[in-house]
Amino acid sequence: MAKKSLTEAFEVKPRNNYSSNNVNDYEIFNDKGLLDELRVKIVQNLIEENIPNDELLDDYINNEINKTLTGYDLSTLERGHIFNLIQNEIMGYGPITPLLEDNAITEIMVNAPNEIYVEIDGKISKDETVSFINDKHIIRTIQRIVQPLGRTIDAANPMVDARLRDGSRLNAIIPPLSLKGPVLTIRKFNKKLESIEELLRKGTLTVNMARFLEASVMSKLNIIISGGTGSGKTTLLNILSGFLGEDERIITIEDAAELRLHQRHVISLETRLTNYEGEGEVTIRDLVRNSLRMRPDRIIVGEVRGKEAFDMMQAMNTGHEGSLTTLHANNPVDSLNRLETMILMNEMEIPVSAVRGYIENAIDLIVQIDRLSDGKRKITSISEVVGMKDGNINLREIFSFKQTGLSEDNSVMGEFGVYKRKPLVMNKLERNGFGDIINIFK
Repeated sequence: MAKKSLTEAFEVKPRNNYSSNNVNDYEIFNDKGLLDELRVKIVQNLIEENIPNDELLDDYINNEINKTLTGYDLSTLERGHIFNLIQNEIMGYGPITPLLEDNAITEIMVNAPNEIYVEIDGKISKDETVSFINDKHIIRTIQRIVQPLGRTIDAANPMVDARLRDGSRLNAIIPPLSLKGPVLTIRKFNKKLESIEELLRKGTLTVNMARFLEASVMSKLNIIISGGTGSGKTTLLNILSGFLGEDERIITIEDAAELRLHQRHVISLETRLTNYEGEGEVTIRDLVRNSLRMRPDRIIVGEVRGKEAFDMMQAMNTGHEGSLTTLHANNPVDSLNRLETMILMNEMEIPVSAVRGYIENAIDLIVQIDRLSDGKRKITSISEVVGMKDGNINLREIFSFKQTGLSEDNSVMGEFGVYKRKPLVMNKLERNGFGDIINIFK
C-alpha cells in the first residue's frame, strides 16, 4: 500500500485572509478525524493520568503521533507542525493558543467546550475553528495557565482573576459557582500603543475635542473617564496620560498593569491578591493611600470600583491636581452616582450633601466613551462639573456625539457637537497658557 501524503488526509487553509509560507500560520482541519483522534487520545490520557511514569512527555507525544499517523508520508516540517499543535494542548494554552496569537482578536470567551466566542473590531462572533474536548479539558487548561502565576482553581477556590505574563487579563469561574460549567474569559493585552492621532483616524473624537483634552490634562484638571465594559476606557486613559509633562513624578495604580507611559519619572504600582492561605492582599485603596506619601505630582488610578474612591477624592481635594482615573458607568450622571455610592461604602457618618460637595470640589471633567452597536468606540460626551443646585451636582456638556441612525451596513451614523459657550474650566486653561482654546467655543 502506497503511503499517503499529508494533503490527502488534511485540508490545509490559512486561519486569516492572507497567504503565508510559514506552516505555523496555518490551521490544519482533519478530513478523516485523525487529528481529533490524536488530540483527544493524548489529552484524555493526560487528564486521567494514564501516561507511563517512566516515559518523557515529548517521547509520549511522538510515539502517539507515530502510531496514529502510520501509513502517511510526513515531512519533517509537517510532523513538527502536528507536534506543535499537540504541544499547545499540553504545555501551552490548549485549543485557544492560536486565538491568543491572532492579533486581530481582542477578547476570548469560552462558555462551553464547543462554545468559544471572540471579539474582533468590537464585534463578538462564535469561533468555529477550535474546541475543547469536555469540561475537564477546560479546567485543566485554566489550571495550567494560572499555576505559574501562583494561583489555583478548584472546588475550594472556584474563581480566579489573574494577569498573564504578556499583560492579558484572565478570569475563570467553575462549578459550583458556574451552573453551566467552567467559563473562561481572556481580555488580551494590546501590544500596539494607540495614539490620539489613531483615535482621530477612527473617528473616536474630533480635532477640537483632542485639543481640548490635551490642554485639560496639561492644565492639571482632575478627569474621570467613564464607560461600559470594553468601551476603551483604559486605552483612552493611556493616551491622555501621554500629555503629562516629562518633569512630573507620576504614580500609576492598577489591578493589572496595562498603562504604558513614556515619561521618565513613572512609578507603577500593582495590587496583589491573597495567597493560598488567604493572606497578603494589597488593594487599590492601600496603594492610593501609600502613594500620597510618595510625593506624587500626578496620581493615575486604572479604575476605581470601591472604597478607594474616597481616598482618590481626598487626594484631588488636597493639592494633588491633574489626577486621572476611570470608572464603569453608562453616562456622566451615572458616574457621579457611582462615585457617591463608593464613597458611602466606607461606612463613615458623612451626610450625602457633604459627599456631593466633596465630589463637586474634586472633579473637573467627565469624559464618557462608549462602544456603539457597530463595535466602534466614540467619546459621546465631555462634561464639566459646574457646582451644586438643590443639593445635586450640576453637569454641563461641552462636547457630544449624537446618533442619528444606522446605514445600510448597520454602521452608526451621527455627528459631533460643541456647545457655543465658554466652559468654566477655560479659566484654568487660560491661566496655563491655553487661551486659544476659547476659539473652539466662539
